[in-house]
Amino acid sequence: MKDIKVFICLFLIFGGYNSYSQKSKFEVSSPNGEIKVSINLADKIYYTVSAGNENLAEKNHLGLLLKGENLGLNPKLMNSKTGKINEVIKPVIPLKFSSVSNSYNYLLLNFKGNYSVEFRAFDEGIAYRFITSKKGEIEVLNEDFTINFPTNYLVHLQQTGNFKTSSEEEYSHINASEWTSSSKMSTLPILVDSKKDYKILISESDLSDYPGMFLKGTGSGAESIFPKTPLDFGPDGDRSLKILKEADYIAKTSGTRNFPWRYFVITKNDKELIENTMTLKLAPKSEIKDSSWIKPGQASWEWWNGATPYGPDVNFVSGYNLNTYKYYIDFASKFGIKYIIMDEGWAKSTTDPYSPNPDVDVHELIRYGKEKNVGIVLWLTWLTVDKNMELFKTFKDWGIAGVKIDFMDRSDQVMVNYYEKVVKEAARNQIFVDFHGAFKPSGLEYKYPNLISYEGVRGMEQMSGCKPDNSLYFPFMRNAVGPMDYTPGAMISMQPEVYRSERPNSASIGTRAYQMALFVVFESGLQMLADNPTLYYREKECTEFITSVPTTWDETIALEAKTGQYAIVAKRKGSKWFIGGITNNAEKERNFKLNLNFLKSGKSYKITSFEDGINAGYQAMDYRKKNAEVKSDNVIEIKMLRNGGWAAVLEEI
Repeated sequence: MKDIKVFICLFLIFGGYNSYSQKSKFEVSSPNGEIKVSINLADKIYYTVSAGNENLAEKNHLGLLLKGENLGLNPKLMNSKTGKINEVIKPVIPLKFSSVSNSYNYLLLNFKGNYSVEFRAFDEGIAYRFITSKKGEIEVLNEDFTINFPTNYLVHLQQTGNFKTSSEEEYSHINASEWTSSSKMSTLPILVDSKKDYKILISESDLSDYPGMFLKGTGSGAESIFPKTPLDFGPDGDRSLKILKEADYIAKTSGTRNFPWRYFVITKNDKELIENTMTLKLAPKSEIKDSSWIKPGQASWEWWNGATPYGPDVNFVSGYNLNTYKYYIDFASKFGIKYIIMDEGWAKSTTDPYSPNPDVDVHELIRYGKEKNVGIVLWLTWLTVDKNMELFKTFKDWGIAGVKIDFMDRSDQVMVNYYEKVVKEAARNQIFVDFHGAFKPSGLEYKYPNLISYEGVRGMEQMSGCKPDNSLYFPFMRNAVGPMDYTPGAMISMQPEVYRSERPNSASIGTRAYQMALFVVFESGLQMLADNPTLYYREKECTEFITSVPTTWDETIALEAKTGQYAIVAKRKGSKWFIGGITNNAEKERNFKLNLNFLKSGKSYKITSFEDGINAGYQAMDYRKKNAEVKSDNVIEIKMLRNGGWAAVLEEI
């Protein structure tokens, strides 16, 4: 009888537990109920993403292949937990908003084998991540991120032939059926168009001690692919290394950790892609206790224009020398620009960061800059920084404000760890960082907000390769996931059929008004003025507008937007509003009616605008400046010619 009682007791305990663990279907919906992720536990962890009544991606699956163990294969559920979060995030560097409402519902699935998968559903999309609690180190051999589209979606990609990339390739726009396993893979983010109601932006956040994810096509969707962890390197010039040997794993990492978030921004309205803050919402909190020393701002940059100011006030031989840089500092000081960037040439060699070029005299320029209230930013190769991590203390002692680090061109685990090591050491010495030759923002910029921008974009240094037809995807893709150092500000503007450009007379494709609007539309904690101070002096009214545009914002509202075609964005700093509009190489001019109901009711505003001139469709430097008075109940009409733009500032009267 006693044995029977024990058996019954054990049956009730373990039978009840197993019964609970047998549950295989779960759902988590966004707070507004519009977006839903449905999970099915079978031989793998499957999930379907839906919005409204439409399945956007179905029979997707996820997994984490460890050495000796496959997490997600035949999963055994232990228990689950659901909940709601409603909080406010105040980012240290407010690129879109100074205050962000973060509301989501979550589902945490805890599995046998000491691992979990967490799903979050936001009004703007969904996200998931793996969490492990294993002893010691683990080797991650691969991660399974597989999504399947129910129909032949249109996919916008930045395709690359290999993992060594500066993420500056031109975008491709292909049907999912054309993106197969034999096609080139893509960097993140990618943008998926259902060709019906929805678009899906896919990227990652909280990337740490792990490689960046790439995607390759399957003909009906996409699956992840990752660079292996490098083990041995060989020389490859002054700014790179050859990978001689790779591990069979993509990461060797702590067994107890959170893995990167994989996220989907889902929207019916392209404007919401511009306004989204998903990378921020999934990023770790700042590690910097006192961030008051981090000062985002604009910078005058000499490389694009060849460091060649000229004219009656230039009574010295221009170039990479002391007099030229003092001229740049004087220019920056006059227009309230916070920094100048000293690119390659400030040091005797690219490999020695401690020996300045005597023709340049960095120490005198630092002294002179302080006198003029202009900080100095120094360019370096990543390899030189890696070999001289103590340089940040030296630069602090010199009085350097920031560094621009270039040519990483990789996103394997070793390089991802390098990024974090750099910004951590830079923060310790109160120096900000701008990464060029970089992968996309993935949350590190919130963990260490002294990382104020990344390149990783086909920007203006590409000259003829930088066309509005490509750049009009940035607000919806690359810039939609984080700050972007595009280096705008050209004062020589041309339409593509007449384009000619060579340093020192560098030119851009697009109208003058387009270039001015970029300072409002494109977001970056460090926004460069790429052109020659001589031209900025000559075009004073344009320069006064450009240099009045902030680099951080309290509020962002996309007024009109269509992916790849046009973007018109209003941004507020304090009581002042700026509006920037850009458009692609459209056959006809584009006309818009802008409702100003975002302005304070009952207040009058002075609006100063810059629009495409009547001849800007051919002579791209033609523009018109206008002044008017407006109120919140006004609707204004604007026009943008092909590759054109419109820019304005609105100030309370």
